[in-house]
Amino acid sequence: MFIPCDCGGGSAAPDFKGFTLLMPAVSVGNVGQLAIDLVISTLDMTKVGYFYTDCLVPMVGNNPYATAEENSTELSINAEVYSLPSKKLVVLQIRSPFIKNKYRPFCETLLSWVKSSKCARVVLLSSSHAYQRDDEQLLGTPLRYLLTPDLEKAVGGHVQELNWKEMEKVAAYPGISDTDKVLHIPGGGITKLLFTESCSKGIQMAVLLKFCSEGDNIPDAFVLVNYLNEWLQLIKSEVNPSSQWKIPSSWRLLFGSGLPPALF
Repeated sequence: MFIPCDCGGGSAAPDFKGFTLLMPAVSVGNVGQLAIDLVISTLDMTKVGYFYTDCLVPMVGNNPYATAEENSTELSINAEVYSLPSKKLVVLQIRSPFIKNKYRPFCETLLSWVKSSKCARVVLLSSSHAYQRDDEQLLGTPLRYLLTPDLEKAVGGHVQELNWKEMEKVAAYPGISDTDKVLHIPGGGITKLLFTESCSKGIQMAVLLKFCSEGDNIPDAFVLVNYLNEWLQLIKSEVNPSSQWKIPSSWRLLFGSGLPPALF
């Protein structure tokens, strides 16, 4: 459930009608979450609320996008919502893993909110285990996309112009039968469930994902966010678009650099 920030004065909840909802899947390497960090930090998006749910592991920390000592002590929790009305963009950032058996309730609640808030479409940033690719997936780019039928009608032609590669279906019974093909996204977290539920509910959703391995996944995040930018044009595409993304201050702590004094 979306809870707007208490900005004082009893202000009404923000209007997301016609907005694109951008969010990560909690997937291998946390690539989607890192890519979302780059979007929020670079576009200087405003926090407008949070997503209240018992499906995620509770957590609290200081402001991951702090730019000065004054705002470094602001608290952040496991699922927060940011908005940029000028680009009709709303972002849900998820910062903790899912509780066991809570995938489906979360997807149902999220898609219910998407419909009630009248978001135009959802873009899910995800990743999948590189070592579990089949022979066809080993060829070419490590980036893939999926579109629900409703979004395919709206943007399918434009996506084809980008020469992107659609996520392949793989054999349901490898080595036994190659005729039955299924969508398989190992390490993708809620990706497959959220996509199939969106298909059945008539929600416009795109999945953008990268095959990767666990480790230092910052380079993967830059590749994925540049892939997203090819379509949505969030920043100007130049020779080296990676240099335009603003790295958030919290990334200094990714590999155990010590706790920031402001947290205490």
